[in-house]
Amino acid sequence: MKFAYIPFDEGEKQLDWIGLTKAFAAGHARPKAEIADTFLYRDPDTLLSRSAWIDGLGLAVKSATVFPQNPGRGTPMVNGAVSLFSDRSGELEALVDFHLVTKWKTAGDSLWAAKRLARPDSRNILIIGAGTVARSLRAAYAAGFPEARFTVWNRTRAAAEALAAGDERMQVADDLQAAVEQADIIASATMSTTPLIYGRWLKAGQHIDLIGAYRPDMREADDDSLRRSRIFVDSYDTTLGHIGELKAPLESGVIQPSDILGDYYDAAHFARQSDDEITLFKNGGGAHLDLMTARYVLDRWASFQ
Repeated sequence: MKFAYIPFDEGEKQLDWIGLTKAFAAGHARPKAEIADTFLYRDPDTLLSRSAWIDGLGLAVKSATVFPQNPGRGTPMVNGAVSLFSDRSGELEALVDFHLVTKWKTAGDSLWAAKRLARPDSRNILIIGAGTVARSLRAAYAAGFPEARFTVWNRTRAAAEALAAGDERMQVADDLQAAVEQADIIASATMSTTPLIYGRWLKAGQHIDLIGAYRPDMREADDDSLRRSRIFVDSYDTTLGHIGELKAPLESGVIQPSDILGDYYDAAHFARQSDDEITLFKNGGGAHLDLMTARYVLDRWASFQ
């Protein structure tokens, strides 16, 4: 078996967002993934290790360190590694750049949900946050909604201006409430521990895409946003028990488990039912999605060798 090391730039050349969503669809048609997550915390730092095994697709292990103070030291906030193993023999097939897998998995996850939950005629997309994930969301959503225009809001306006610089399809918002009220799709990618999106701001027909929260103390949308929405997740197993976005309102009784209407393995229910409803998707980004992404990257890379 030939081992492959796939760096970011070389691997990304062969990828496209719609192709990745098709790989997600194919991956979820296979037997359900076996997954395991472990978290270690040293405030404010996190070590997240995620592993997945899908029969016929292989195994992946992804370990990520999240050190929020790193940008002040001139180093990336998130670092890590992804290993892809053969389903047949267990041999290491590829070491894929961590940031490549993370970028495409995270934004591709949100895009696939939006293609199923957002109105097809969505034209106004708001991105909350102006970091690395926001840039990936801009690219992914543009592929899925080619007629859309974008607005970005960030607590620090200079970062939003930097993201929008030179982009004719993106503008900067100063008033978050007004931007939410005008949007068809709201994608939030922050590390906020207090809600930024309020249910009283929402209007019929919107789709909310919540990406940033990954710890029990993190929230991007308030309780009323959940009450007003039909709620979906990428995986029941990786979102309900440890992400504050859902864990806290479930424990307090704001919502019930039955209010989570479907995940990607529940294709029959994972859909918008009317133009007027508000849909809300929690992007938890489980290891099975890392596995599907890494396999897609390797397959595309190998086809051009």
